[in-house]
Amino acid sequence: MVDKSNAEAYWKANLRLIFWSLVIWAVCSYGFGIVLRPLLAGISVGGADLGFWFAQQGSILTFVVLIFHYSWRMNKLDKEYGLEE
Repeated sequence: MVDKSNAEAYWKANLRLIFWSLVIWAVCSYGFGIVLRPLLAGISVGGADLGFWFAQQGSILTFVVLIFHYSWRMNKLDKEYGLEE
């Protein structure tokens, strides 16, 4: 059985991880793909400008990397708080 303070600390760490993952995803998909696209127009990646690349490919790749990072960090948090399977 997990005590209440340990459970609260675990949940707080989980929410912090979720928050920062969403911030990174929003910056990559919305920020680079839409808001900052005119500033990134001069940089070419694979024949397209960097803003277009983020809108089409970069945000998806960032999301996939964030999924693996979240899984890895949650496994570390589970071990740290004694909740591993």
